[in-house]
This record gives sequence, structure tokens and C-alpha cells, in this order.
Amino acid sequence: MAKKGLLSSRDFSSLSIKDLLEAREAYHVHLAHLDSVVATAIGRYRIRRRDPDAEDPSAPPAHKSTEPRTLSNTVVQHWSWPCVLVFVDEWLTPEELTHQPEQLVPPLLYLPDGRVVPTCVILAERQQRAPAPLQTLAFTSGLVGGGYPALTDVQGRQHLGTFGCLVTDGDSVHALTNRHVVGEPGREVHTLIQGRRRRVGVSQERQVGKRPFTEVYPGWPGSRTYANLDAGLVRLDDVSGWTAQVFGMGELGPLVDLHCDTLSLDLIGCFVRAFGGASGPLEGEIHGLFYRYQSLGGFDYVADLMIGPRQGAGPLPTLPGDSGTLWFFEPRDAPEEKATPPTGARARQWRPIALQWGGHRLMTPGGGETYAFALATNLSSICRALDVELVRDWDIGLSEYWGKVGHYKVGITACGLVSNRRLAHLVTANAERIAVGDEAITRGELPRADTQHFVALADVADLVWRTTRKRDAANHFADMDQPGQGRFEGKTLLELWRTDPSSRTPAVWSEFYESLGIKQNAGRGALPFRVWQIYDAMVGYAREQRVAEYLCAAGILAHYVGDACQPLHVSFLHHGRPGHADEEDVHAVYETKMLDLRTAELIAGVNARVRGKHVTDTLRGGAAAADAVVKLMQATIDTLPPMEVIEAYNAQTGRQRIPHMWEVLGERTCDCMARGALCLAMLWESAWREGGGTKIAAHRLGPVEPQTLLALYNDPAFLPASWLRDMVFEEEAPAAHRAPAPRSRTARREQPTTRGGTRGGGARKVARHTPRR
Repeated sequence: MAKKGLLSSRDFSSLSIKDLLEAREAYHVHLAHLDSVVATAIGRYRIRRRDPDAEDPSAPPAHKSTEPRTLSNTVVQHWSWPCVLVFVDEWLTPEELTHQPEQLVPPLLYLPDGRVVPTCVILAERQQRAPAPLQTLAFTSGLVGGGYPALTDVQGRQHLGTFGCLVTDGDSVHALTNRHVVGEPGREVHTLIQGRRRRVGVSQERQVGKRPFTEVYPGWPGSRTYANLDAGLVRLDDVSGWTAQVFGMGELGPLVDLHCDTLSLDLIGCFVRAFGGASGPLEGEIHGLFYRYQSLGGFDYVADLMIGPRQGAGPLPTLPGDSGTLWFFEPRDAPEEKATPPTGARARQWRPIALQWGGHRLMTPGGGETYAFALATNLSSICRALDVELVRDWDIGLSEYWGKVGHYKVGITACGLVSNRRLAHLVTANAERIAVGDEAITRGELPRADTQHFVALADVADLVWRTTRKRDAANHFADMDQPGQGRFEGKTLLELWRTDPSSRTPAVWSEFYESLGIKQNAGRGALPFRVWQIYDAMVGYAREQRVAEYLCAAGILAHYVGDACQPLHVSFLHHGRPGHADEEDVHAVYETKMLDLRTAELIAGVNARVRGKHVTDTLRGGAAAADAVVKLMQATIDTLPPMEVIEAYNAQTGRQRIPHMWEVLGERTCDCMARGALCLAMLWESAWREGGGTKIAAHRLGPVEPQTLLALYNDPAFLPASWLRDMVFEEEAPAAHRAPAPRSRTARREQPTTRGGTRGGGARKVARHTPRR
């Protein structure tokens, strides 16, 4: 440590965390009386990027600069000194300090025993304005884990946080999040699945808020300081619907155990990552320790870790709603290899380090740049205070973004079933744009929900549009086997479709749902009509030789056809029998857990069933395409009756459930998915031939840039979605590739369409139906 008389060496590298805390404690009153000081922390000295020693530790120090030191113009290097970080909201020039010398932040803090600790003053104003409005991410799988949103109702308002992980007290399994998220004991806690609330449990009495700093870190100074732990537990109603994995991250490795004997300044600059229920993937860096964010009534309040953006990277996009997010340590050297678990696992292992409970937003001068920081508590301190242990092995072995296996397997399989040589060349050249290959599926390397970066097309409808196109929600299903009421007494949509062609309209389907008392638009499944729309769009794109648009629509169609070959997407028993709450998780267990845990067998089974097969027949028209998908739905129900899925689910519990379900349902699941892939390839080829795609020059049928496809599916005018009641199939469609266009005033506002003639060829004739208003 630096002693008096040795200052010329400018070497403070031997200072410890305890030294820094004692120096801050000794100068607390002095710093608190400075008008410009807004917060302090301990860490390492931030060197201005322009200074000679920013890149070379042996370079002479820069001459004294009057340029404000900010978060954006500085870096931390491994030779940076240990120091006390002092955040100020006003940078005083030397001239101003000559008139206000009492406002000077001392560059060195002297302790009675001769120790000397440097300070690092950083200009960073706190942001007072509210952050951007929260856009909740889409979580489509009913299998819940860390990273999923946690919702509670308080005084007529909804509180949103994030589940961190699973923990146990030896008796029960709980979900860990923040105390301020779960609230008072006994409060119901929900999550969001496909935009719908689902209760998961109730908050427990075992909670922890602020604790004396010296109790959490015995032996370290802080007699008038509180550490904010902010942790609470949710006792789960049914643990079978949960996994110990954290969505978007993977499996939990051993806990990073931080305490007085293991904490060191080596943490400064370490990379960490997380998945927040509001923000999604987060990549950060530890900027400081024991961030003093508030002083009140003579006491200080600190956060263990101050996590900010990585050097040279963009801002940390943490948002309100990320409270409770679990942060993981990421090794800097070869993180992909070091985070990978033993062979056979399908997701990486990450070592958990901290639980986020809040954040601060600091601005550079003039408000030009905003830096968001996550404030987090050491997870080891929380586990000790709550007397719980991490649950690391409950229903693991899933991919990092679970619930995507089925859609991508249908899409990638269809790419090899097309007969037309030119179309086969197009889809093969773009197979990894349409879906994910078998090897990647087996390894669990599946895309995540992301509206800013390209996502393989077969799951855009879930991973992107569930967030950006709310009116697409009902296009993923249809309750084809539910008997109607009134004039539809005793008849199902399957029977109506098969026996009465006049019933194949959005208007009649709307009337059918009305007879069942289904008022919510999101509950009125419209899957066949969505296929009708996209098929017509593909024909229009092929006719106009718009290859990128055709490919994008074809890839997205894979999602809806994939839904049609899943028995619980085409049945009113989608989440078990009505009134049987114990069957609610059947959808997630069958479609997510079973497929994720039996991926190798599924891939082999589907591939064996399509080996040597190709498209032999085609059809014409969107109405025929919708009919083909309804026949696929009928075949799915005949092959794998939904009630048999429920019975297989009920037959076993615990770790025996998945093996039993696969034994009973696995072969027939492969049958359904192989049939779906053949249907999808047939629809691709039919639209290609009907639109004259066979005339497109071969040199135009190569790989399409992912950014081109990203721009297309993020355009609200591309394949606009609408509720069933708003669908119209026009007799003379002015732009065939846009039919059916949403006709209601609200639908037009959300998803504009282009009027006028098509750019290639005349308008196609399709049936006109009047929507139910």
C-alpha cells in the first residue's frame, strides 16, 4: 500500500478492498458535504483514453488535464490503481475551485496510520427522466425458468420483475427474485406465457431487505452503512412446470462464492451476462463495488455490485422489469469453451454471481449519452441470509432458448422435400435462413427472441411477432375439435369445414366462437386463414419475381404449418381439460420438455419417415391451401388424439414423466411432424408454380442477405396480421400478396397496406367474405 514519502512512485497497487472502504468511511463526512458529489464506490482508476498510460503502463502520466473525466472517455486497465470512485454532477474548473476551494474532491485520502488512497472523480449526472416505455418480451413456452417475468398486483397496479432461479430450503422449491417484486407474504405471483397471465405461486415470509453492512461483511468497516440484499421467495404451486435453467442462458454452474475472504478488486472489469424479463439478453462489466447510492438519516445504503456497459460496446439496455435478474460470470478468455458443460448437454453452464435489484442512469455532460447501470447483490450473501441453496439439476438438458425444436425441425426438413429444381436450389441455399440445421438443433443452438437481429424465419412468428404484432396471437391455433353451441350444436370446426364449404369463412368462424361465448379476439383461433393469406402472398411474390419476399413468406409459413401438426395447437384441450388445473402444464411438458429432451430421437425419427420422399402433387389458390392445412390438422388429431397426450402426461410424475410420454407418444409425434414437413414443402412448391416462379432466372436464386429478410419481417406492411373478425378475402384483390388485408380502422392503423395495382401481372381472384363486425 502507498505510504507517505513514497507518493512519487504513484504505485497504489497493493491497496485492498478493506483499505478503500476504510478510506471512504474516514472521509464520508467530508465527501457528503460537497455539493457536487452524488455517489461513491470503490474500484479501479479510470484513465482518459487520450492519456499516454491508457495503452502503455510504462508511459509517463499525462499533464494535469481540465477535461472532465466521464464514463465514455475513460477506460479501466489491469494496471489501473485501486481507488475510491467519486461521482459528481458538476465538474469544477481550476478557476472555479480558486473561488470555491472547499468544493474540491481531495485527490488523495490520508489515513491516520499513513496509508494513502487515491480518488477518481467522474462527471455523471443522474438521469431524472423516465426511461423508454417497457415492451414486454414474448415468452411462448409454458415451461417456466429463470429469466421469465414475475408479475404481482399491488393497489390496482401491476408490478413487473424477473424470476432469477430456483432455490430450495430442503423442504420446498421456490423461485428467487427481489423482495420488492413479490411483496408481502401470501401475495399471488404470476408470469406471462404467450401474453397471458398464469399464476405460479405465492410470496413467502422468508424475505430479506437491508442488513447492516458489518453483518453481511464482518470485519470490514461500515458501522453506519446498510447493504441492500432485497431478496424474496415464491413458493411454487407446481414445480413440474419449471426448469432449473435460466432462459436465454443455460444451466447453472457452481455459485461464485463472494465474501470477505474471496472478494477482491480483480472483479473490476470482469464480464458478466444475464437474461432480463424486460430487456432480454444483457452483457455487462463490473464497474465498481459497494456503490453508495443513498444517504439518509445519517446512514448510507450500498449495492454490492455496480454493473455497466462493456468497454467499447453499446449501452447496457437494462429496463424497469429486470429486477430479480440473475447475473452470471463470463470468463474473458475463450468464454464459449469455458462456459460449455460436459458433452451431451444442450446448453452452456454459467456460474451465477449476483441478483439485480435496481439500477441507476447516469448522463455525460449535456445529456448527450446515458449510461444505465444495474445494481446487484452477491448471490452468496442472499443464499446465506435466506438459508437456501441453488437448485441446479431440475429438468435440465434443454436448449438455451427452449420450445423451438418442433418449428425448426419442420422447416429444415421441408427444405429437402421440394421437387422443382429451381425452388429446391433457392430453399437449400437459404436453409439456414429458413430454419436451423439438425446438428445445431441437437446441440441446442437455437435463436433467441430478438427484434434487432436476424432470427431464422420458421420461428419469427413467435420470437419476433409475439412482441411486435399482437394481432397475430390467434393465428397460431384453432380449436378444431370443440363442439359448438346454438345453430352449431354438436358440430366442430373440423366437421363444418369437411361437410359445409360455405362455413370456410372468417364470418362463420367468428359466429361459431360467439356461440361458445369466446369474446376475446386472442381466443378465436384463425390458423387456416393465416395460411390462406400467406399462400396468396407467396403466389403474388413469385409472379412479380420478388425472390426475397417469396423466401421470407415461405420461411414464416413454416411456423403456422408447424403449429398445425402439433395436437395441442389444434384442440380445445390445449392446456388440459377445462376445470383440471393439474393438467395446465401438459402443453409445455409435451411440446417443450419432451421435444427438447428427446431431440436426437425426434430428428432421427422424422428423417427416417421422409427419406426418399418429395413433393408429388400441388394445388392452386389460397382456399385450397387452407383446406390442405385443415386436413393436416385432422390427420394430427387422428394420429395423436389430444386426450391421449393428456393421459400420458397424467400417467407418471417427476422424472419418470418424460420417458413415459416419449415411449407412448414419440413415434406418433415423429409421424405428425414428418407429415407437416411434406405439407409445407407442397405449399411452397404450389405457390411457386402458380405464381410462375419457374420462370425466374437461376442466377437470382442464391442466398438472400439476412438483413434483407430482417427488414422485410420487421415491416408492418409485410404479411400484416389481423384478428379473425377483421379478415376479408376480396373478390378482386388489388395486391394479391397482401390478402387478406385487415379491414377494421384499428387494424389499418397498426398495419398499413398498399393500395393500387400489382407490379407484375393482374390481380388474382379470390373469394370475398364479409367480416363479422
